Amino acid sequence: MSFVGNLLWLVFGGFLSGLGWLISGVMWCITIIGIPYGLQCFKFAKVSFVPFGKRVEYGGGAVSFLVNVIWLVLNGWWMALGNFLIGCLWCITIVGIPFGKQFFKIAKLSLSPFGSTVE
Repeated sequence: MSFVGNLLWLVFGGFLSGLGWLISGVMWCITIIGIPYGLQCFKFAKVSFVPFGKRVEYGGGAVSFLVNVIWLVLNGWWMALGNFLIGCLWCITIVGIPFGKQFFKIAKLSLSPFGSTVE
């Protein structure tokens, strides 16, 4: 079931979401100081391309919190807002609710990628 969900996900918006993570990662990796942020973007681009069957565990400590605050101000807010709005659009229809939930999962991940693990 997750294969079919992931295939439909790519067709109906997941590709654009993953592409957003990839572009963000490239932009961060241009500077040396942004490489840790870029690596997080690449790590979660994989999740954004195939979210069905993946689970995100949130955690971390004080360092993750501080780095997430910088991330939120510079990049995370806009990505979370975009994914949230697309998720709301998908949830208008009953058939689109599973896709909307995946967009909400990625929006939450956009707010705090550091200290998060994907299972």
